[in-house]
Amino acid sequence: MYEQAVLPIRDEKTFSDVHGALKSAFAAKQVERFLNGVQRNKLRARQFEAILASGLLGPEAAAKYAALGDSDRGHIREQYLSMVEHVEPAIRAKYLKVYAYY
Repeated sequence: MYEQAVLPIRDEKTFSDVHGALKSAFAAKQVERFLNGVQRNKLRARQFEAILASGLLGPEAAAKYAALGDSDRGHIREQYLSMVEHVEPAIRAKYLKVYAYY
């Protein structure tokens, strides 16, 4: 059976700052606002780096993400994609263009 390797977080403070920005964007009261911004910028929900660069996750998130090492950035991307997939189905249906693969 496959087991994902556990890599330690190297820069805890910067990692937690970026992770906090993700949690804030996907909070129950904020997720529709976040997805609306993604839609206004003509981005897709899975385009993490483009969303980060657009400032939708906060003004400092992109710089802090860039300061992380490769493994920490990988953890952040995985967490972001997991949060994207756990948005309520009703909200996902409302933002179908954001979730589309085309």
